[in-house]
Amino acid sequence: MIEATTLQGLQGLQRALEHLRAGGVVAIATETFYSLCADARRGSAVEAAFALKGREAPSAAAVLLPDEEAWSALVREVPPLARKLARRFWPGPLTIALPGADDVHALLRYRGYVAARVPGPSPALDLVRAFGGPLTATSANPSGAPSSRSGDDVRGYFEGRSGLLVLDGEAVGGMPSTVVEVGGDALRIVRPGAVPASVLDTVASAAA
Repeated sequence: MIEATTLQGLQGLQRALEHLRAGGVVAIATETFYSLCADARRGSAVEAAFALKGREAPSAAAVLLPDEEAWSALVREVPPLARKLARRFWPGPLTIALPGADDVHALLRYRGYVAARVPGPSPALDLVRAFGGPLTATSANPSGAPSSRSGDDVRGYFEGRSGLLVLDGEAVGGMPSTVVEVGGDALRIVRPGAVPASVLDTVASAAA
């Protein structure tokens, strides 16, 4: 069954880390909405997160990173434009998709790309930094349903399911992260979001 915790600070963080290291899924607030987080390097954990969501093949999977240095293990290379975007907008709501490394789980790829970001200040950022490795970041709602902004929203969606730890809190909502694909010195906006296209274009032009 779903486990909920109202533990705050280090106690809540420690409980979440224990659950992740045991292969479980944690629902936690990012700087926008709640996400289902699991160890992105552990196939069974990735599959558990997507089984909760009810989706086998993601249209745009995402991974949360503890820092920029963790990026290179997930992708084939990080071109200069992608690096510049990351240094300008991370931590924050910009998700950057690059061709994925061969050993990344298929559920975390879309058309061969792996989308990743260091989340903005939030419980999710604290969690991924304490975990020290990449976590899944699929939204904490069934496919096609509105995004969750609270632990109560998550429990309402997944009542009766097992293997999920819900950390109570509130996410601010608003616009989701902007998703871009970067190829060489060109970028394509996959999903408009919190970082405006005009700002991205300015950074890209400056990098050219």
